[in-house]
Amino acid sequence: MPNTPDPRTPESAHEEEPWLSSDEVAKLWPVRKDWLPGVARRTGVRVRSFGGASRGTWGAEPTFYSFHPGDVRRVAPGIADGQVDIPSEWRTDTPRGRRAEFWGALSARVAGGLFIAAVLCALFIGLATLIFLLTVE
Repeated sequence: MPNTPDPRTPESAHEEEPWLSSDEVAKLWPVRKDWLPGVARRTGVRVRSFGGASRGTWGAEPTFYSFHPGDVRRVAPGIADGQVDIPSEWRTDTPRGRRAEFWGALSARVAGGLFIAAVLCALFIGLATLIFLLTVE
């Protein structure tokens, strides 16, 4: 948007307000947390990101975002009223968005549970092997 300043533009000290985290913005916008940076780009909200450095073959660090509070408040009514073109899967106030959020959370919980079960099985098998080896002469 032409009326939005560049994110790298420093603000004067008396105007500096703490930038909002993704958790705080998710409370103000009916948008899933994963899609907040995408919605911010579509609406011209200034975003600062940190992290995300490459770890080589191990992937990348998590990326954290902070959002300009004035810009967030400026676009919040438009997002809530549906004036901003956002896919329904990104929103938390549509059936498709709620369904996508539910299945994403469920799959993460199932994967976490399977991982914990595999670790516990490996622990029990190791312990059983140790007991067997100590009791056999």
